[in-house]
Amino acid sequence: MLMTVDWRAFAIASAFFAALTAIFGKVGVSEMNSDLATFVRTIVILAVTALLIWVRHEWQRPDSLSPKAVLFLVLSGVATGLSWLCYYRALQMGPASRVAPIDKLSVVFVVLFAVAFLGERLTWKVGLGSILVTVGAILMAI
Repeated sequence: MLMTVDWRAFAIASAFFAALTAIFGKVGVSEMNSDLATFVRTIVILAVTALLIWVRHEWQRPDSLSPKAVLFLVLSGVATGLSWLCYYRALQMGPASRVAPIDKLSVVFVVLFAVAFLGERLTWKVGLGSILVTVGAILMAI
């Protein structure tokens, strides 16, 4: 069933859950150190993901995994961890309605990195959208 769902549905769901992350996270870090909050969140993510993989019978033997894929997923995990630590610290210090838009500048960075490192084409629509996201983030942050 999930394989027939368009990628856009997952992207919208991701945005929705990211919004809840900001709201729930802001409440959570109001009563706890942001680094510890990130650790608690990470344990929950690990448990939920492990449960999902177990239920869907998606476990694989470690020796069947691509070393290149594992390396880049480890790098992605490091980047994610650093992003979460910074995000939760920002939420602890500032209003969620201003932190989240600045965090969404990641969209612009993804576009730049995708063009530079993945060879993706920068279309006028994507370029204009990136400019608008940047302007919107700046307006919401000030």
